[in-house]
Amino acid sequence: MPHARVERRHLLSAAALGRAAQPPRPAEEDDGPALDAVSGRILDATPHLLIVENDDGQEERLVIAPWATAWRGGPIPPDSLPTGSRVIIRTRAGRVADCVWADMTRMTGIVLDVRGRRDLTVEIDGGPHRGRRTIVIPYRSTGRIRVRHPKLEPGYLFDAIGTVQDGTALAQVPATSQPPYRASAVPAPPPAFGGTQTRVSGTAVWSDHADHGAAYPMLESSDTGCDQGVVPCTRLPFLSLGSMLFVRNVCGRRAASVPIVACGCMAARFCDRCVDCETSPRGRIVELSALSYVRLGGDLTKGCFNAQVGLG
Repeated sequence: MPHARVERRHLLSAAALGRAAQPPRPAEEDDGPALDAVSGRILDATPHLLIVENDDGQEERLVIAPWATAWRGGPIPPDSLPTGSRVIIRTRAGRVADCVWADMTRMTGIVLDVRGRRDLTVEIDGGPHRGRRTIVIPYRSTGRIRVRHPKLEPGYLFDAIGTVQDGTALAQVPATSQPPYRASAVPAPPPAFGGTQTRVSGTAVWSDHADHGAAYPMLESSDTGCDQGVVPCTRLPFLSLGSMLFVRNVCGRRAASVPIVACGCMAARFCDRCVDCETSPRGRIVELSALSYVRLGGDLTKGCFNAQVGLG
């Protein structure tokens, strides 16, 4: 129902402004090969071919590039991906599989509780839209997670990338360095000095909850369920649900317009930087669906890219 409401808003605003109703595909800004992405489930994997049932229920056959990589909690040969794995595949030159991410999930929220001595069970609050979630940090991953999340205790932010296996979300690599402040103490945005920015710079991240669009931290409509008490540390304009947001991957030199489908109130609590190719300004300015993120040149295991956003 919420998705239908967003679609209707987008259609109405497109009609009023004379814009195309369908979001444009990612626009290439360099001379490199075009990128696309496919999501679905593995039906079969051979040394040279991946057979996937995509999200529309159609079978797709993708040639595996000689340099292709895959990740499922760690590097894995593409032809070793288990049948039934949920995958996002970056493709080049049409039907050539370049990189595969299997059974991926991202665990972002506020730590509520931590239990265990070897394997840690962590309960996090993902915000009003996503609710609470219980995750496990396997013992072999605890050292790597704790190096970048030293305050693994209630009230602090948590952000990790991992996989869902047998119904359990496993945190395997940190997605970012943990902000040093408590989740309730987000730094204030810098003062404005007049003028209107047409593009705002910051960090773009991905989520497996964003439903083929974007979550944006500053939505003006009262019916979006945004936590109005959370103001991001980047000064962003208020936009509305269903608006088209222009997103540019500064490092990858790729851009697209994507629909805003949800409130990014949890992203607003992170006043961190991305160092994909250079250091970004502080603040998360958009949270993309995994598919949109990959199409814009993002690597799901890295977790962010330096971005600019504006009205689409």
